[in-house]
Amino acid sequence: MSIKRLICAIGAALILTSCGTQLNSSFLMSGGQKLAQAATLTDEQMAAYVAQTVTQLDKENTILPETDAYVKRVRRMTKGLTEVDGTPLNFQVYKTNDVNAFACADGSVRIYSGLLDVMSDDEALGVIGHEIGHVAMRHTRKQFQRALMTSALRDAVISTGGKVAVLTSSQLGDLGEVLLSKNYSRKQEYEADDFGYAFLKAAGKNPWAMAMAFEELEKLSSGQASAGQSAAGAAISNAFSDHPATADRIARMAERATADGFKRPAE
Repeated sequence: MSIKRLICAIGAALILTSCGTQLNSSFLMSGGQKLAQAATLTDEQMAAYVAQTVTQLDKENTILPETDAYVKRVRRMTKGLTEVDGTPLNFQVYKTNDVNAFACADGSVRIYSGLLDVMSDDEALGVIGHEIGHVAMRHTRKQFQRALMTSALRDAVISTGGKVAVLTSSQLGDLGEVLLSKNYSRKQEYEADDFGYAFLKAAGKNPWAMAMAFEELEKLSSGQASAGQSAAGAAISNAFSDHPATADRIARMAERATADGFKRPAE
């Protein structure tokens, strides 16, 4: 559903809830103002809300220190990757068996140690590039905006006067779920795959790693992982469950890499 259609739907819902009861004009005005503010959030306001949400997620997870081997590996992998569309990137590693990563509109990129356990550097970098692609193409912004607009029905999140509200723990939890759920459209997923492919090429990597990363995810989701991957495989995030068919994505990336003259690296 488009942002415009969602505004109309929520606006209609606000009106319909008044039918058969005494009209509460102040409530309707409050809800309408929140809808309008959610629909016109600036990039700076969006980044501020995302930053609050990421801060909450950082508190809820174990962030590995700079001395940790996982973090040293990520620093090596991402050396020179400092920004996307002018937004500075900051990378942190969560200690968890979950196989996942996410990127946010404020430049925060969070990588789960479980992802690094099952993928090579280039494969993991392809997944990271894919997640950054969702940010660069504003997919995450649209998701987040929809969540803020929906919360307007519950008389939640946005303050008056164009200021950024301080969100409650409950609201932050709801928005954190939005960041982690990754319910993107098929078209958006393919766009992010293509961004990840170009991301690897720009970093001087063999973009075959995109196809190979998806192969690893397919093995994990189908229970075909090796014994050494069993812990991570058992905890694979459902964040990838709504993505397009993994086999299709493998084929797309493999065909593109082959057409571009790249050879599949030895495993």
